[in-house]
Amino acid sequence: MKFKSIAKLGVVAFAATIVLAACGKSSDKTSRTDSLNWMSNTTLTTLDPSKAVDVTSDQVLYNAMRGLVTPDKGNKIDLAIAKSYKITNGGKTYTFTLRNTKWSNGKKVTAGDFEYGIKRSADPKTASQMAYYMANIMNYDKVKTGSMSSDKLGVKAMGNKKLQITLTKPQADFLNVLALPVFYPQQKSFVEKYGTAYGTTSDKMVYNGPFAVTNWKGSNDAWTLSKNNDYYDSQNVKLKNINYSVIKDPQTALDEYQSGKLDQTLLAGKQQVNTYKNNKDFVNHKQFMVQYLSINQSKVPALKNKNLRKALSLAINREELTQNVLGDGSFAARGLVPDTLAYMNGKDFNDYATVKDATTGDMTKAKQLWAKGLKEIGKKSVSISIMNNNDQTSRAVTEFLQTELDRLPGLKVTAQILPNNVASGRSLKSDYELSVSGWDPSISDPISPLQTKVSTSPINTSKWGNSMYDMYVDRSNNEDANNKTKRFFDLVNAQKVILNDQGIIPLIQKAQPELMKTNIHGVKYLGNGPVWDFSHAYIK
Repeated sequence: MKFKSIAKLGVVAFAATIVLAACGKSSDKTSRTDSLNWMSNTTLTTLDPSKAVDVTSDQVLYNAMRGLVTPDKGNKIDLAIAKSYKITNGGKTYTFTLRNTKWSNGKKVTAGDFEYGIKRSADPKTASQMAYYMANIMNYDKVKTGSMSSDKLGVKAMGNKKLQITLTKPQADFLNVLALPVFYPQQKSFVEKYGTAYGTTSDKMVYNGPFAVTNWKGSNDAWTLSKNNDYYDSQNVKLKNINYSVIKDPQTALDEYQSGKLDQTLLAGKQQVNTYKNNKDFVNHKQFMVQYLSINQSKVPALKNKNLRKALSLAINREELTQNVLGDGSFAARGLVPDTLAYMNGKDFNDYATVKDATTGDMTKAKQLWAKGLKEIGKKSVSISIMNNNDQTSRAVTEFLQTELDRLPGLKVTAQILPNNVASGRSLKSDYELSVSGWDPSISDPISPLQTKVSTSPINTSKWGNSMYDMYVDRSNNEDANNKTKRFFDLVNAQKVILNDQGIIPLIQKAQPELMKTNIHGVKYLGNGPVWDFSHAYIK
């Protein structure tokens, strides 16, 4: 679980005032051939790989750094600084052979840099919020409490070109986890030179990725990714610069795109999307963020009745929600796991794991189940509240849900519209009845969202629990960890359990609509984590 994902327990939307696009045509192409002007709607907070927790920092670090492996689309990874690896000892020992590459200061990247970087991230003195991803590395449990030195962590360099990582048990998603910045190499002499200032500005950082960060002073809302000629694959890096600017207002960003100052911009809201959806610059990506109604049964004992929970889900018209309320390309979620995250035999995870009655609407059936449930609990009416954030998009979603659910006879629904930090805080304390919640997986594996609903998980805020669900997740993490097919279907069965029990009410999977100049090619979009990979981008 990643900190940025915790923050999304309430709906996280690109909040915006929905206004008509300014008159005029967007520029068809950028006239430059070796640089891009890109936008971000959030600020850069750090370049220290051990301390990065937000999407923007991940995105910048991913393009300026490279770990052993790098994420690809779906749940795949590509080799990066590691040119090969082997897994031995029953899936508990990973040995990586590194390729020849250099830091941006000309020094060689060594296995010792990886050992140092990982151990620095694990050291509690570093205070990394991401170090928990090392949970299965040998001795991490003692390192994190300070009872053992981080030097004893199960990571060691075997000369300059070999790195060995030893786990306490097999971990099927370990290669995916290694793509996170917290596992990046770090140059010890550079870290020690700058101390607490390390990574706080672009010149207090050294890079081993396709680009180096320049012009970031630590607080300014602009920076540049400049080609790193010391990168091992620099001959295939076509762009010289990506110039970033932070623009939080979507109309301002759109104006700058139309005037040619930006080569890409995010669109916000139904009206902007409708205005540009037929424009040749328009692109809509599937994000990995799934939003759902979290049901806190302890706060509303009536909702311990499965028929009442199922009625709530069936009462929601997802097509109306996605098409007419949002209208931004978001679509009905088919489960807790997002579409396009993972595949088996060419089929999407949700082709195996969705449950139609738990993810679609049918008001006639909803009313039948609602009446049946009320009779079973001996009540004629129920009152519930829905908690959500107070941005315009979230408010519209909440009002829609309130209207839909109010159609169930004997149900009274109130809305609790709260500031994002208040709603998130209350979610973490389980202080809600229904909450519009969400999860954005930091790693491309179904275990990321599914792990959050294990009964013992500290972020299972609804306290829903099911022994079969826990069993399937546990089996995927232990006895089936080395069997790809069995593990996949353990997770399929886990999602079926929570959907059949209606432990959550899936709502939508988010989309990211944008405009991008048509002569820009090779920009890889990733549904989570670093979002953009510019290493093979070019302008033609």
